[in-house]
Amino acid sequence: MRVKLLVVVATVAVLLVFSSATFAHHGNAAYDTKNPVTVTGKVTEFQFINPHCHVYFDIKNDKGEVEHWQAELTAPNKLARAGWTKHSLNPGDQITVTGAVGKYGGKSIWIQKLIGPDGQPMQLSED
Repeated sequence: MRVKLLVVVATVAVLLVFSSATFAHHGNAAYDTKNPVTVTGKVTEFQFINPHCHVYFDIKNDKGEVEHWQAELTAPNKLARAGWTKHSLNPGDQITVTGAVGKYGGKSIWIQKLIGPDGQPMQLSED
């Protein structure tokens, strides 16, 4: 009986240790949510993948120099319920993105609003 109890306790402990990563999520702590920015550029790549979709695009800064940006969206299953596919954004598409920029430099943005190549806002959730 004691051995059986020990095996059950050990099994539960192992499951708890390895399942903690399943519930982890980074959230938006890396982004400055108090000061949103808006940038316009051309899509270079769109990744419709888990855990979050990514858009890579190039903009021209005030000096006329090209800057390479990356933007993060929600999970592909949420975007799919809003009508997105892996072809919703394509290289060369002109987009305007508004969102929270990364706190630690670099050209990264967490998208809160996206104006698509047709000039219309793209739905970012199924509501």
